[in-house]
Order: sequence, then C-alpha cells, then structure tokens
Amino acid sequence: MSLADLQSLERDYVMGTYARLPVEFVRGEGTRLWDADGEEYLDFLTGISVVQVGHSHPHWVEAVREQAARLAHVGNLFYTGPAMRLAGRLSESSLGGKVFFANSGAEANECAIKLARRHRAGGDVVVVEGGFHGRTYGALSATPQEAKQAPFAPLVPGFRIDNAFESVDERTAAVILEPIQGESGIHPLPEETLRAARAACDATGALLIFDEVQCGMGRTGTLWAYEQYGVRPDVMTLAKGLGGGLPIGACVTSPEYADVLQPGDHGSTFAGGPIPAAGANAVLDVVLADGFLDEVRAKGDRLLRGLDDLSGGRARGRGLMCAFATEDGPALVKRALADERLVLNATGPDTVRLLPPLTVTEDEIDEALERLARLVA
Repeated sequence: MSLADLQSLERDYVMGTYARLPVEFVRGEGTRLWDADGEEYLDFLTGISVVQVGHSHPHWVEAVREQAARLAHVGNLFYTGPAMRLAGRLSESSLGGKVFFANSGAEANECAIKLARRHRAGGDVVVVEGGFHGRTYGALSATPQEAKQAPFAPLVPGFRIDNAFESVDERTAAVILEPIQGESGIHPLPEETLRAARAACDATGALLIFDEVQCGMGRTGTLWAYEQYGVRPDVMTLAKGLGGGLPIGACVTSPEYADVLQPGDHGSTFAGGPIPAAGANAVLDVVLADGFLDEVRAKGDRLLRGLDDLSGGRARGRGLMCAFATEDGPALVKRALADERLVLNATGPDTVRLLPPLTVTEDEIDEALERLARLVA
C-alpha cells in the first residue's frame, strides 16, 4: 500500500486531529528508522520520548515476545507477575509508596488529581503557567493553555494558575507541575520554584505532584528528574518512556499517601497488563544498568553544547531532553525530515525539540548535529 493510499484512507476514515508528515515508517533499530521506500532516518524524537532504549532493543523485544507468547491479558481482578514486580521497582526507586497503573500520561495525571481530591475533598488544584498534563478533561483543565482549553469549555472547575504559590492554603488539594516543561518547549523550572512549591505544600498539607511523564525514566540523566533538584514530591506521574514503546503510565505515591484511594475509587481495564509491564521492566533493566545514566548525562552535555553552538546560544535542556530556539521551527522540522532524513519536532513556531533514545551513540549525536548544521546554514 502506497503513502498516497494511506493518506486517502486517513482522509476518509480517520478523525483529522493530527498534522502528519508525509512518510510511512516501517522498521526501526536503535536510533534508526526506515520508511516504506527503504530510506534510512536518524530518530531524534523517539515517538516523543517513548522509545527510551531505542527501537527494537534486543532485551526489550525478548521480554515482550516471551510475555506475549505466555499471557496477554486477564485484567486487574487477578494477579499477574510483571505488574506486581514493576510496581515494586518503581516504588523502591522513587517515593517508596504505592503505584496505580494507567495507559498513558494523561490517565496517570487523572489518577493523581483524583487522589488529591480524595485527600482534600473539594480542594482546588494549583498549576503553573506553561504546564501540560494531557488532553482528557481533568488533565486538560490542569493545562493552562488557552488554545488547547478554549474549544472544550466548560472545563473541570477548581484549577487555577499561581506561579508563586502564594494562594496555596488549607483548602488547596494539590500543586501539580512538570520539573521540566516538555510540550511547551523544554523549559526546566528554576530550583527555587520547586522549593517554593514544596514549602507551600508543607505549610498547608496540600499534595505536591510532579508530572514526570516526559522527563522521567532517565531522560534527564538521573532516573527521576526531581533527584537533580533535591525536592521530593508526594506524588509522581510517569508514562511515555516507561514502556519503551508500549502504552503504560503510572501514578506513584510516597508512603504517607499510599492508601488515600480506596477499593472502587479508580480503575482501568487494560492498565498494568502483562505485556506493557514486561516491556517496562525490560526498560528499567537497561536504564538501571551500571554506568548507563552517567553516559546519558555525558551524551546530553555533548548534544546541548552542539545545539548551543548551532543556535547561537539559544539551546536549553537537561540530559537527552533538549531544544533550541529558531524563527522557523515547523518549517525547519519539515526540511530536516525531507532533506536530511532527521526526525525532530517543533513544539511551537519558535522551538525545535530533540528527544533521542537514551542509547544514542556519540557518533550519532555528531551526525545529527552535522545534518542540523546544514539546515541552519
């Protein structure tokens, strides 16, 4: 089936919610993708920080294949080993409480919002300007971006913006923020902002929720982004790179809030299924190997320095979560795909985002920078 055939099917049968670029990818290996015509690409987007350990990583493939051959699904009315093991690993490597599995980052954030409202009934949720937490109604209501919210009003009530957290009081259920804002263009929040949020929540009993859907799972060079700030949240949400390409999200609590949600308060048909959980366990195996995160930090420094040189000092990011400012982001991304076989994306008119797999090599980073240099020149 040709690309034209696929585009015709999309026009006739697929809701027009995506502006797809004109390429059909059919195979991936490591940092490389191949299209239907056999052309090879460098993937510095990884499905928006999803293919965390590269396409078709052998350990991940074997774990998923083995689980698929044994058991695909039974639902959460019964026990399955991969999910229980994964919950333990996530808890012990982070906040030490309990885990609710979801299918996506938006769903993980929905769980966190419900948990906050169960903790403090009727309480408001404070959000930060520029944040993005998903497109379901609760997560969208926590995303203070007019263009995304306006068409779907009225939204869920009880969300308000307060970048300084001065309005946080005993009636506030939670503060939710991304330590590094991803969808708005890779903007690391200042450490003092996170400390102010922590102090406000400590003083009032509100929950501090960190959305690490994009910046977690080793993306910044530590397993969790909050580790680099020295500020510990009460609740953390995960997804994207957690499953290595399979849909899985998680809401993780500290011990103090592990039992806020009671039986029947929340649920999901597919969440924590054996195959996605097996994939997530395999991703953790790779990311937690000795020296792996040290390499991510070193490679991230290399990429950020190169982007800074190319952009005239307009690069930003942490680890392998980078972006640079440019006057023609979407046009540059299209040229990168068509002319340089480099997969990127634009988070707005003036930002290009790069999220290579954590297994990217130094040579591949240099190759991507060379391709970018020709475009910028």
